[in-house]
Amino acid sequence: KETGNHVKRVALTCQYLARATGLNDNEVGILYKAAPLHDIGKIAIPDHILNKPGKLTDEEWQKMKTHAQIGCDILASSELSVLSAGAIIAGEHHENWDGSGYPKGLKAQEIHIYGRIAAIADVFDALINQRCYKPAWSIVEVVDFFKQMTAVKFDPKLVELVFEHLDDLVAIQDKYID
Repeated sequence: KETGNHVKRVALTCQYLARATGLNDNEVGILYKAAPLHDIGKIAIPDHILNKPGKLTDEEWQKMKTHAQIGCDILASSELSVLSAGAIIAGEHHENWDGSGYPKGLKAQEIHIYGRIAAIADVFDALINQRCYKPAWSIVEVVDFFKQMTAVKFDPKLVELVFEHLDDLVAIQDKYID
């Protein structure tokens, strides 16, 4: 039920961070338009898993993790730049800086900049907002998490940008409340 504003906030956060990293206007525009596709693979995940209040079982978690590759596969054959970028984002937004992510275990610069930015935008949004499986976190808790996950889950340079522009990123959240 929170998907509509979630995708708006993720797209706007991606756009903001893309500009802050120095991507050109064309890349910023493509990332902004493609970011809402990050979870398109969840169409293949049963609702009882997506909407489960509480921790997923190991089997449910393995099923949930397939959404990244499914989303990439759905979009990968397109020649349209936005859908090609969407394939990258869908497939890489759960890859981790240290290589511990999924679906391919990519690490550091192996993860496309679109995937690295989308990972931060998606997690930032998911933490700061309530979900069926967890309450909203305070901004202090979110900042602490990002500090702990720098160079583990997230690109350290992008985390620096999050901290430098935290007020603007929170303003995006405040504008599109669930």
